[in-house]
Amino acid sequence: MRLANGIVIDKEKTFGVLKFSALRREVHVQNEDGTVSEEIKERTYDLKCNTQGRMIQVSVPATVPLKDYDYNAEVELINPVADTVANANYRGADVDWYVKADDIVMKNKSNLGENVTPNHDKTIANRNK
Repeated sequence: MRLANGIVIDKEKTFGVLKFSALRREVHVQNEDGTVSEEIKERTYDLKCNTQGRMIQVSVPATVPLKDYDYNAEVELINPVADTVANANYRGADVDWYVKADDIVMKNKSNLGENVTPNHDKTIANRNK
């Protein structure tokens, strides 16, 4: 099986209701000399997943604005994909699964076709009046 492009996920069946928890980590780009740069490559968030019955981690590109939703706010993943990383060892290989998405949006906002970060909701709403 070739997983070069990851496994496309049925969001409803796989995750059910997702609730925002917190930013878990930021992955920084490495410089040519191996030192860590200030440039952020991706951000990983903790989300509560009722179908899986546990917290899951989802990574989004750094080009997406930082998410700072309220704790337990219902969110939705945009284009989620599951992928793997294999590390060889003396017995074979250890495989880790991870989930990446194009974005994490508020559940009610995604239905409107908006892609607005929560800190800017009020500002944009006031401009549109």
